[in-house]
Amino acid sequence: MAGRLNGRVAIVTGAGSQTEGIGNGRATAVLFAREGARVLLVDRRLEAAELTARLIAEEHGEAEPFAADVTSEAACRAMVERALGRWGRLDILVNNVGIGIAKRITEVTLEEWELQMRVNVTSMALASKHAIPAMLATAGGGAIVNISSIASQRGRGLAPYAASKGAVEALTRAMAADHGRDGIRVNAIAPGPAYTPMVSARGMPESVREARRKSTALGIEGTAWDIAWAAVYLASDEARWVTGVVLPVDGGVLVN
Repeated sequence: MAGRLNGRVAIVTGAGSQTEGIGNGRATAVLFAREGARVLLVDRRLEAAELTARLIAEEHGEAEPFAADVTSEAACRAMVERALGRWGRLDILVNNVGIGIAKRITEVTLEEWELQMRVNVTSMALASKHAIPAMLATAGGGAIVNISSIASQRGRGLAPYAASKGAVEALTRAMAADHGRDGIRVNAIAPGPAYTPMVSARGMPESVREARRKSTALGIEGTAWDIAWAAVYLASDEARWVTGVVLPVDGGVLVN
């Protein structure tokens, strides 16, 4: 099935990883390139995006690293302009940037709450605001994939994070309704407890990692590649009749 995204141009935000490992953004960018897309690799840390670019180049794919803080509207405008300037069109946007603040509502400060919302929600709104007109002007439509979390439904001890991901899912449905007749599909992925560099960077004990694996109905550990394959599907023509959906990729945690 290689070639699902031939001829298309994608922006993936958070396309680096916290370490040299494979996070959701890096895995998505690599798979998009394997499927024929040209990918703008957006990350706040240029060196992280450059590493992703090298991985893609080793497989003879086409990608360009781009440093941007997507909580800035000017940066979101600039990344869209760079994709258009380099490749002349924009077909796909993957909003992957996010942080997690693990606190109850009685513990979180106003500054933490506002940071959580700005990074997880405002960034997606700003990126989409500038990407959608570019998609319409250059490709006649497109696909947006937002990365949410099953914490929107199971957010114990994660009130700010859960609220932000609930907002991501509401934004996804609203944009799908607003722009569907324009040929813009908007969907979200809700990852479960996959083991990624963001998780490993916290120094997670093996006992906790094992408990996370056992929390799934399938009894197996997820990785960033599982999230990335879902993004490939939602960005491709195979999902041409799918919009406004929040797709759990969680090994069955929500049904266990």
